[in-house]
Amino acid sequence: MNVFFTYFKLGYEHITDLAGYDHMLFIVALCAVYNFNQWRNILWVITFFTIGHSITLALSVMKIVNVDSALIEFLIPCTIFFTSFNNFFNKSDKTSSQRNQHQYLRYFFTVFFGLIHGLGFSNYLKSLLGQSSNIVNELFAFNIGLEIGQLIIVVFFMLITYILTNILNIKKRELNLIISAFVAGITTHLIIDKWIF
Repeated sequence: MNVFFTYFKLGYEHITDLAGYDHMLFIVALCAVYNFNQWRNILWVITFFTIGHSITLALSVMKIVNVDSALIEFLIPCTIFFTSFNNFFNKSDKTSSQRNQHQYLRYFFTVFFGLIHGLGFSNYLKSLLGQSSNIVNELFAFNIGLEIGQLIIVVFFMLITYILTNILNIKKRELNLIISAFVAGITTHLIIDKWIF
């Protein structure tokens, strides 16, 4: 049980650590287009991100998949930038069919990008595990810690969004553009910094 809570705490601290803010930025970019009352869509998006990063986190830690860490560190900000850029095309005047199509594409890319982020998580976890042969419990605990931390970030961000749109009367479209532009700006710097070619 002590081992479980140790790795749970490590997973939680990894996602909430301000030094590793790139994963936080991705969660913010994912949620920027939603209102507080669209919590079902938010839940689905976060679930798809969880599915994606859980798969590659497990495969990488179990040494089934091995990808160069420099490439992953470059690709992670690329996923954040793409998500932020895509937010600019989220308009309220779309038809129901167009909104559904856009949402399904968002789910697809969230899973795909989650696979990349999972490899980033795994680099950190593998450094902690060292030569440990029994990793199932540690992997599970670390992943649960990640998810709890992720949900706290989502709730905190959506509460701020609610205050800004419902109390301070900032239009949701404008807020989305401001947040997405801010995230895209930061990740542009990260992409240049991590450029590997």
